Amino acid sequence: MKTHRIEVKLPMKFGSVNCYLIETNSNYFLIDTGSSNQRKELDQKLKEKGCKSGNLKLIVITHGDFDHTGNAAYLRQAYKAKIAMHSDDVEMAEKGDMFSNRERANILAQKIAPMLFGFGRNERFKPDILINGEYDLSPHNIDAKVKTIPGHSKGSIGILMGNGNFYCGDLLENQGFPKLNSIMDDPAAAKESVEILKKYDIKTIYPGHGEPFTQQQLKESIGNR
Repeated sequence: MKTHRIEVKLPMKFGSVNCYLIETNSNYFLIDTGSSNQRKELDQKLKEKGCKSGNLKLIVITHGDFDHTGNAAYLRQAYKAKIAMHSDDVEMAEKGDMFSNRERANILAQKIAPMLFGFGRNERFKPDILINGEYDLSPHNIDAKVKTIPGHSKGSIGILMGNGNFYCGDLLENQGFPKLNSIMDDPAAAKESVEILKKYDIKTIYPGHGEPFTQQQLKESIGNR
């Protein structure tokens, strides 16, 4: 099992977002999809790694923000892949409103976000697989389990692989050192999610933004209760 980290640039020099292509035997699955305004870049990188229509089996979306969902609808059609997502964030993808289920909706951001990240009607989608609670990916020939890690959004999830890799979406980031993502819908829930992560047997944590880091680095940066 091999992880290919694909950095996709964000508009207006907002940095980049990570997509993770997991290679297992002759098949692949993808964690998050970047924003649609860098579709050609993502498409090219997927093909360079050997992805083609039929062997990308599953797209797992860690949460409903447009910089993670922007290419999901396109990739499903182009690569014949299914999309899995937590039910609590589905409305964000279906309505094109990533503040639809958030407590702290900002009206200005609500209007600007779709234009900024290029999330129009063609990018809206309904997932093929709805996740609620822990979800076993082994029926999809992936040695992994989905874990719920709310905080950044209600439907935020992480993927814990059998080899100890954990893909945490935007619960955590690492721009110099590991920390909670600067944008949190529910800070208390996020802290609880981090405490749960510390109990798992994790080797490497792969965030939505920034460099991978170890569980020990997480404990040293955020501390123990």
